[in-house]
Amino acid sequence: MGIKERRLRERDEVRSTILTTAWQLVKEDGWQSLSIRRIADAIEYSIPVIYDHFENKEAILLEFGKDGFRLLTQKLQKAKDRHGKPADQLKAIAEAYWDFAMKNKEYYQLMYGVGMACCDLEDGMDDKSNFRNLITEPITELISKSKHPKTNPCLKYHTFWSILHGLISIRMMSNSDVSDQLNKLVVADAIEGFIKNLA
Repeated sequence: MGIKERRLRERDEVRSTILTTAWQLVKEDGWQSLSIRRIADAIEYSIPVIYDHFENKEAILLEFGKDGFRLLTQKLQKAKDRHGKPADQLKAIAEAYWDFAMKNKEYYQLMYGVGMACCDLEDGMDDKSNFRNLITEPITELISKSKHPKTNPCLKYHTFWSILHGLISIRMMSNSDVSDQLNKLVVADAIEGFIKNLA
């Protein structure tokens, strides 16, 4: 291996270490506690080394946001692919979306700014448009077979997402003693109503 290749590999290793350490800090103390100084202290590098790999903290957040949307889209695609009927696809997508949010709270909080002071991370990401298309496709199919075939699929996509995101945000931000099982029943009921409304 030549000097150039070794330097590139070492650079990639440092970048990976920065991201791994940042993620550990987030898991331990939440997004609000993440800072360039804390990352540098944790990996015992100087602050300029971090800035050599990432322009600022937002660039690190963007990397995690991309990872989150990629993982979410993969899970939704798998859920959708298990079903042939669009109504069943939407139910499976809603359940997979809920499960992703509850099992990956750190990603979800970052992706949508839940409980955070920042975050327009979802704009301009490829997986965000894939996510939108994945949901819009069964909605469009249901609309085409409904009594109201001129219904706007974009409007219904936003309604679908708002139902899910609203319920998840309430769950994440409250210290409610409402069980996860009841919360999932509320999601299922809301999505069932949404699908009926499309008929």
